Amino acid sequence: MSGEKRGEEEEALKTVELENGLRLVPRVKVNLTVYPSTPLSLNHPIDEWKMKRALIDFLHSSHSLTLPDDDLQITRINKRKRHHHHHSNPATAAVAAATLRVWDLPSHEFRRRLAHDLDGIELNLQGATFRLAASVPASDDFAAVKKEWEEHSAFRSRREPDTVVLRGVPSRWFAEPRVSSKPSMLVTHTIFSAFGKIRNLNVAEDDDFGKDTSEDSGDLVSGLYCKIVVQFEKYRDFHDALRALCGRSMQKEGSRLKADYEVSWDRDGFFRNSRNQIQEKNNMASTRASDHYKSEAPRRQAYNSRHSPDNARPRRVNPSLGRGIIFGDQPY
Repeated sequence: MSGEKRGEEEEALKTVELENGLRLVPRVKVNLTVYPSTPLSLNHPIDEWKMKRALIDFLHSSHSLTLPDDDLQITRINKRKRHHHHHSNPATAAVAAATLRVWDLPSHEFRRRLAHDLDGIELNLQGATFRLAASVPASDDFAAVKKEWEEHSAFRSRREPDTVVLRGVPSRWFAEPRVSSKPSMLVTHTIFSAFGKIRNLNVAEDDDFGKDTSEDSGDLVSGLYCKIVVQFEKYRDFHDALRALCGRSMQKEGSRLKADYEVSWDRDGFFRNSRNQIQEKNNMASTRASDHYKSEAPRRQAYNSRHSPDNARPRRVNPSLGRGIIFGDQPY
Protein backbone atom coordinates (compact mmCIF):
# COMPACT_ATOMS: atom_id res chain seq x y z
CA MET A 1 0.00 0.00 0.00
CA SER A 2 1.37 3.42 -0.94
CA GLY A 3 2.23 5.91 1.81
CA GLU A 4 -0.38 8.34 0.45
CA LYS A 5 -3.12 5.69 0.58
CA ARG A 6 -2.11 4.68 4.12
CA GLY A 7 -2.11 8.33 5.17
CA GLU A 8 -5.63 8.80 3.78
CA GLU A 9 -6.89 5.73 5.66
CA GLU A 10 -5.36 6.90 8.94
CA GLU A 11 -6.88 10.34 8.32
CA ALA A 12 -10.34 8.74 7.90
CA LEU A 13 -10.18 7.34 11.46
CA LYS A 14 -9.40 10.72 13.06
CA THR A 15 -11.82 13.12 14.73
CA VAL A 16 -12.00 16.52 12.99
CA GLU A 17 -12.23 19.46 15.41
CA LEU A 18 -14.33 22.45 14.33
CA GLU A 19 -15.12 25.79 16.01
CA ASN A 20 -17.84 26.26 18.65
CA GLY A 21 -17.13 23.00 20.47
CA LEU A 22 -18.20 20.96 17.44
CA ARG A 23 -16.34 17.94 16.15
CA LEU A 24 -16.80 15.40 13.36
CA VAL A 25 -16.54 11.87 14.75
CA PRO A 26 -15.68 8.96 12.41
CA ARG A 27 -18.12 6.06 12.32
CA VAL A 28 -19.23 3.30 10.04
CA LYS A 29 -22.91 3.20 9.12
CA VAL A 30 -24.54 0.15 7.55
CA ASN A 31 -28.10 -0.07 6.21
CA LEU A 32 -29.63 -3.51 6.73
CA THR A 33 -32.73 -5.02 5.15
CA VAL A 34 -34.24 -8.18 6.67
CA TYR A 35 -35.83 -10.80 4.40
CA PRO A 36 -37.56 -14.07 5.35
CA SER A 37 -35.42 -17.09 4.38
CA THR A 38 -38.25 -19.56 5.01
CA PRO A 39 -41.99 -19.18 4.34
CA LEU A 40 -42.50 -19.85 8.08
CA SER A 41 -40.83 -16.51 8.83
CA LEU A 42 -43.75 -14.72 7.22
CA ASN A 43 -46.20 -16.11 9.78
CA HIS A 44 -44.10 -14.71 12.65
CA PRO A 45 -44.50 -10.97 13.02
CA ILE A 46 -41.00 -9.66 13.68
CA ASP A 47 -40.24 -8.82 17.28
CA GLU A 48 -37.91 -5.82 16.83
CA TRP A 49 -36.39 -6.21 20.28
CA LYS A 50 -35.54 -9.91 19.78
CA MET A 51 -34.21 -9.21 16.29
CA LYS A 52 -32.02 -6.45 17.75
CA ARG A 53 -30.70 -8.76 20.50
CA ALA A 54 -29.91 -11.49 17.94
CA LEU A 55 -28.01 -9.02 15.74
CA ILE A 56 -26.09 -7.46 18.63
CA ASP A 57 -25.15 -10.95 19.91
CA PHE A 58 -24.03 -11.97 16.42
CA LEU A 59 -21.78 -8.89 16.09
CA HIS A 60 -20.34 -9.58 19.52
CA SER A 61 -19.42 -13.17 18.66
CA SER A 62 -18.29 -12.56 15.06
CA HIS A 63 -16.56 -9.15 15.35
CA SER A 64 -15.99 -8.77 19.13
CA LEU A 65 -18.18 -5.65 18.99
CA THR A 66 -20.00 -4.52 22.10
CA LEU A 67 -22.84 -2.31 20.87
CA PRO A 68 -25.21 -0.16 22.94
CA ASP A 69 -28.85 -0.73 21.98
CA ASP A 70 -29.16 2.80 20.60
CA ASP A 71 -26.55 2.13 17.89
CA LEU A 72 -28.83 -0.36 16.14
CA GLN A 73 -32.29 0.82 15.09
CA ILE A 74 -34.81 -1.62 13.64
CA THR A 75 -38.13 -0.72 12.02
CA ARG A 76 -40.68 -3.33 11.07
CA ILE A 77 -42.06 -2.98 7.53
CA ASN A 78 -45.79 -3.60 7.66
CA LYS A 79 -47.55 -5.67 5.01
CA ARG A 80 -49.31 -2.75 3.33
CA LYS A 81 -46.05 -0.88 2.89
CA ARG A 82 -44.36 -4.06 1.76
CA HIS A 83 -46.81 -4.69 -1.05
CA HIS A 84 -46.68 -1.05 -2.04
CA HIS A 85 -42.89 -1.11 -2.39
CA HIS A 86 -42.39 -4.62 -3.79
CA HIS A 87 -44.34 -6.03 -6.69
CA SER A 88 -42.38 -9.27 -6.33
CA ASN A 89 -43.29 -12.47 -4.49
CA PRO A 90 -44.21 -11.55 -0.88
CA ALA A 91 -41.95 -14.39 0.32
CA THR A 92 -38.96 -12.37 -0.90
CA ALA A 93 -40.22 -8.97 0.30
CA ALA A 94 -38.43 -7.25 3.19
CA VAL A 95 -39.97 -7.55 6.66
CA ALA A 96 -37.73 -5.03 8.47
CA ALA A 97 -35.14 -2.33 7.89
CA ALA A 98 -32.29 -1.48 10.26
CA THR A 99 -29.46 1.01 10.60
CA LEU A 100 -26.26 0.08 12.40
CA ARG A 101 -23.66 2.61 13.56
CA VAL A 102 -20.26 1.73 15.01
CA TRP A 103 -18.18 4.49 16.62
CA ASP A 104 -15.09 2.71 17.95
CA LEU A 105 -13.41 1.78 14.70
CA PRO A 106 -10.47 -0.59 15.22
CA SER A 107 -9.11 -0.15 11.68
CA HIS A 108 -9.86 1.11 8.21
CA GLU A 109 -10.07 -2.51 7.05
CA PHE A 110 -12.86 -3.13 9.57
CA ARG A 111 -14.68 -0.07 8.29
CA ARG A 112 -14.34 -1.23 4.70
CA ARG A 113 -15.40 -4.83 5.36
CA LEU A 114 -18.25 -4.60 7.88
CA ALA A 115 -21.10 -4.20 5.36
CA HIS A 116 -19.53 -6.93 3.19
CA ASP A 117 -19.31 -9.31 6.19
CA LEU A 118 -22.95 -8.71 7.19
CA ASP A 119 -24.38 -9.04 3.68
CA GLY A 120 -26.17 -12.39 3.24
CA ILE A 121 -25.85 -13.69 6.82
CA GLU A 122 -28.75 -15.66 8.25
CA LEU A 123 -30.28 -15.23 11.70
CA ASN A 124 -32.46 -17.76 13.49
CA LEU A 125 -35.24 -16.28 15.54
CA GLN A 126 -37.82 -18.45 17.32
CA GLY A 127 -37.50 -21.24 14.79
CA ALA A 128 -37.70 -18.91 11.77
CA THR A 129 -34.76 -17.92 9.57
CA PHE A 130 -34.08 -14.42 8.26
CA ARG A 131 -31.47 -13.22 5.78
CA LEU A 132 -29.77 -9.82 5.89
CA ALA A 133 -28.82 -7.56 2.98
CA ALA A 134 -26.25 -4.94 4.00
CA SER A 135 -24.92 -1.84 2.29
CA VAL A 136 -23.08 1.38 3.12
CA PRO A 137 -25.13 4.56 2.39
CA ALA A 138 -24.01 6.09 -0.93
CA SER A 139 -23.07 9.40 0.68
CA ASP A 140 -20.69 7.64 3.11
CA ASP A 141 -18.47 6.37 0.29
CA PHE A 142 -16.27 9.37 -0.50
CA ALA A 143 -14.44 7.72 -3.42
CA ALA A 144 -17.79 6.93 -5.12
CA VAL A 145 -19.16 10.43 -4.45
CA LYS A 146 -16.02 12.02 -5.91
CA LYS A 147 -16.16 9.79 -9.00
CA GLU A 148 -19.82 10.81 -9.46
CA TRP A 149 -19.10 14.55 -9.41
CA GLU A 150 -16.05 14.16 -11.66
CA GLU A 151 -18.12 12.29 -14.24
CA HIS A 152 -20.95 14.81 -13.90
CA SER A 153 -18.54 17.73 -14.49
CA ALA A 154 -16.84 16.03 -17.44
CA PHE A 155 -20.09 14.94 -19.06
CA ARG A 156 -21.65 18.39 -18.82
CA SER A 157 -18.36 20.20 -19.52
CA ARG A 158 -18.90 22.18 -16.35
CA ARG A 159 -16.41 23.57 -13.91
CA GLU A 160 -15.66 21.51 -10.84
CA PRO A 161 -18.28 21.68 -8.07
CA ASP A 162 -17.62 23.95 -5.10
CA THR A 163 -20.77 23.73 -2.93
CA VAL A 164 -21.53 21.34 -0.04
CA VAL A 165 -25.12 20.67 1.12
CA LEU A 166 -25.63 19.49 4.71
CA ARG A 167 -28.99 18.40 6.12
CA GLY A 168 -30.02 17.13 9.54
CA VAL A 169 -27.72 19.07 11.87
CA PRO A 170 -29.35 20.51 15.02
CA SER A 171 -30.24 24.18 14.57
CA ARG A 172 -29.21 25.02 18.13
CA TRP A 173 -25.58 23.98 17.45
CA PHE A 174 -25.39 26.75 14.84
CA ALA A 175 -27.24 29.35 16.90
CA GLU A 176 -25.88 32.22 18.94
CA PRO A 177 -26.08 31.19 22.59
CA ARG A 178 -28.40 33.32 24.73
CA VAL A 179 -29.65 35.19 21.62
CA SER A 180 -31.78 32.68 19.75
CA SER A 181 -32.21 28.96 19.12
CA LYS A 182 -32.40 29.69 15.37
CA PRO A 183 -29.32 28.97 13.27
CA SER A 184 -27.09 32.02 12.82
CA MET A 185 -25.37 32.94 9.56
CA LEU A 186 -22.38 34.33 11.47
CA VAL A 187 -21.86 31.23 13.67
CA THR A 188 -22.24 28.91 10.66
CA HIS A 189 -19.74 30.98 8.67
CA THR A 190 -17.21 30.72 11.52
CA ILE A 191 -17.63 26.94 11.76
CA PHE A 192 -17.27 26.19 8.05
CA SER A 193 -14.42 28.66 7.55
CA ALA A 194 -12.32 25.89 9.17
CA PHE A 195 -12.25 24.26 5.71
CA GLY A 196 -11.36 27.36 3.69
CA LYS A 197 -12.59 30.68 2.36
CA ILE A 198 -16.36 30.81 1.82
CA ARG A 199 -17.89 32.56 -1.18
CA ASN A 200 -21.56 32.00 -0.37
CA LEU A 201 -23.61 30.64 2.50
CA ASN A 202 -27.27 29.84 3.09
CA VAL A 203 -28.77 28.55 6.35
CA ALA A 204 -32.44 27.64 6.70
CA GLU A 205 -34.65 25.61 8.98
CA ASP A 206 -35.30 22.17 7.50
CA ASP A 207 -38.65 20.92 8.78
CA ASP A 208 -38.86 18.23 6.08
CA PHE A 209 -35.78 16.42 7.39
CA GLY A 210 -36.65 13.18 9.19
CA LYS A 211 -40.31 13.17 8.04
CA ASP A 212 -39.87 9.74 6.43
CA THR A 213 -38.68 8.06 9.62
CA SER A 214 -41.04 5.97 11.69
CA GLU A 215 -43.38 7.74 14.06
CA ASP A 216 -41.69 6.32 17.14
CA SER A 217 -38.25 7.64 16.20
CA GLY A 218 -38.55 10.60 18.55
CA ASP A 219 -40.47 13.83 18.66
CA LEU A 220 -39.72 15.90 15.58
CA VAL A 221 -40.07 19.49 16.66
CA SER A 222 -40.37 22.25 14.06
CA GLY A 223 -37.07 24.10 13.65
CA LEU A 224 -35.07 21.24 15.18
CA TYR A 225 -32.85 20.74 12.13
CA CYS A 226 -31.29 23.10 9.64
CA LYS A 227 -30.01 22.82 6.11
CA ILE A 228 -26.69 24.46 5.32
CA VAL A 229 -25.46 25.20 1.79
CA VAL A 230 -21.87 26.42 1.67
CA GLN A 231 -19.98 27.46 -1.46
CA PHE A 232 -16.18 27.59 -1.20
CA GLU A 233 -13.94 29.84 -3.28
CA LYS A 234 -11.54 26.98 -4.07
CA TYR A 235 -12.32 23.50 -5.37
CA ARG A 236 -9.64 22.02 -3.05
CA ASP A 237 -11.43 23.38 0.06
CA PHE A 238 -14.77 21.99 -1.18
CA HIS A 239 -13.06 18.61 -1.80
CA ASP A 240 -11.49 18.49 1.69
CA ALA A 241 -14.70 19.63 3.42
CA LEU A 242 -16.74 16.92 1.72
CA ARG A 243 -14.10 14.29 2.49
CA ALA A 244 -14.17 15.31 6.20
CA LEU A 245 -17.99 15.24 6.32
CA CYS A 246 -18.31 11.82 4.60
CA GLY A 247 -18.40 8.89 7.00
CA ARG A 248 -18.63 11.02 10.14
CA SER A 249 -21.30 12.37 12.47
CA MET A 250 -21.32 15.67 14.33
CA GLN A 251 -21.04 16.01 18.09
CA LYS A 252 -21.03 19.04 20.37
CA GLU A 253 -18.98 19.29 23.52
CA GLY A 254 -21.09 18.38 26.53
CA SER A 255 -23.77 16.64 24.42
CA ARG A 256 -24.22 12.88 24.07
CA LEU A 257 -26.15 13.30 20.83
CA LYS A 258 -24.29 12.41 17.66
CA ALA A 259 -26.03 14.11 14.73
CA ASP A 260 -26.38 11.72 11.84
CA TYR A 261 -26.56 14.31 9.07
CA GLU A 262 -26.81 13.82 5.29
CA VAL A 263 -24.08 15.36 3.16
CA SER A 264 -24.03 15.85 -0.61
CA TRP A 265 -22.63 18.17 -3.26
CA ASP A 266 -24.76 20.73 -5.06
CA ARG A 267 -25.77 19.52 -8.52
CA ASP A 268 -28.42 22.18 -9.08
CA GLY A 269 -26.52 25.47 -8.95
CA PHE A 270 -28.20 26.60 -5.71
CA PHE A 271 -26.50 30.00 -5.62
CA ARG A 272 -26.76 30.56 -9.37
CA ASN A 273 -30.51 30.09 -9.03
CA SER A 274 -30.84 31.92 -5.73
CA ARG A 275 -32.34 35.10 -7.19
CA ASN A 276 -35.54 33.20 -7.95
CA GLN A 277 -35.50 31.70 -4.46
CA ILE A 278 -35.11 35.10 -2.82
CA GLN A 279 -38.08 36.46 -4.78
CA GLU A 280 -40.13 33.42 -3.81
CA LYS A 281 -39.21 33.74 -0.12
CA ASN A 282 -39.98 37.46 -0.08
CA ASN A 283 -43.44 36.76 -1.46
CA MET A 284 -44.07 34.23 1.29
CA ALA A 285 -42.53 36.21 4.13
CA SER A 286 -44.75 36.49 7.15
CA THR A 287 -44.95 39.43 9.54
CA ARG A 288 -45.44 37.31 12.66
CA ALA A 289 -42.66 37.58 15.21
CA SER A 290 -42.22 33.82 15.27
CA ASP A 291 -41.39 33.97 11.56
CA HIS A 292 -38.89 36.78 12.05
CA TYR A 293 -35.91 34.61 11.08
CA LYS A 294 -37.57 33.18 7.98
CA SER A 295 -38.58 36.57 6.65
CA GLU A 296 -35.11 37.99 7.28
CA ALA A 297 -33.29 35.03 5.71
CA PRO A 298 -33.33 36.43 2.15
CA ARG A 299 -31.79 39.70 3.32
CA ARG A 300 -29.15 37.83 5.25
CA GLN A 301 -28.35 35.86 2.16
CA ALA A 302 -28.14 39.03 0.08
CA TYR A 303 -25.66 40.43 2.59
CA ASN A 304 -23.48 37.32 2.65
CA SER A 305 -23.58 36.83 -1.09
CA ARG A 306 -22.10 40.19 -1.86
CA HIS A 307 -18.73 38.75 -2.90
CA SER A 308 -20.20 36.35 -5.40
CA PRO A 309 -19.82 37.22 -9.08
CA ASP A 310 -22.87 35.05 -9.80
CA ASN A 311 -25.04 37.20 -7.59
CA ALA A 312 -23.87 40.71 -8.43
CA ARG A 313 -26.84 42.93 -7.61
CA PRO A 314 -27.53 46.04 -5.54
CA ARG A 315 -27.77 45.47 -1.79
CA ARG A 316 -31.19 45.93 -0.34
CA VAL A 317 -30.09 45.84 3.28
CA ASN A 318 -30.97 48.85 5.36
CA PRO A 319 -27.66 49.67 7.10
CA SER A 320 -29.46 50.47 10.34
CA LEU A 321 -30.96 46.96 10.32
CA GLY A 322 -27.72 45.26 9.33
CA ARG A 323 -26.44 44.33 12.76
CA GLY A 324 -29.79 42.96 13.87
CA ILE A 325 -30.05 40.82 10.80
CA ILE A 326 -26.55 39.44 10.70
CA PHE A 327 -25.93 38.93 14.41
CA GLY A 328 -29.02 36.90 15.27
CA ASP A 329 -32.63 37.65 15.97
CA GLN A 330 -33.81 40.59 18.00
CA PRO A 331 -34.81 39.33 21.47
CA TYR A 332 -38.53 39.05 21.92
